[in-house]
Amino acid sequence: MTRSYWLFGNRFTVHANHKDTAGRYDLIEGNPASGYQTPLHRHTRYAEQFYILEGEFTVWAGERKAVLHPGDIFTIPAGTAHAVAVTGRGPGRGLVVASPSGFARLIIEVGTPDEGGVPPSEAPDMDLFLRVCAELGDEILGDPGALPH
Repeated sequence: MTRSYWLFGNRFTVHANHKDTAGRYDLIEGNPASGYQTPLHRHTRYAEQFYILEGEFTVWAGERKAVLHPGDIFTIPAGTAHAVAVTGRGPGRGLVVASPSGFARLIIEVGTPDEGGVPPSEAPDMDLFLRVCAELGDEILGDPGALPH
């Protein structure tokens, strides 16, 4: 069942998770605002593949940097330090396939269910976020703005 959540001010729609795919992958739609950037991080247990639907994204992954536009695809192998930013004038929209499944669990367990299109005013529970990240093998390597070397 498709369900949307807010996490760090961004709306994520989980179209498929481990229950739907027998753990093989997650399919998530993200709608980050212009200027949003993830912290530098790495997923040790799953790869991510981005497909851009709207806007402009810049991805720094290991030694690579890519500016992505609608129709572009970019894959980040498991274990690669990376950061993703919306660098265009407007918001972005894209699909993420995480394989094997893992990313959807973080969104579902830490995010706030979308009950009407307005992001919650309170920040997510950071202790819960860090605990779920650790259980998934996700590592936060720096603050937003930090890039891989």
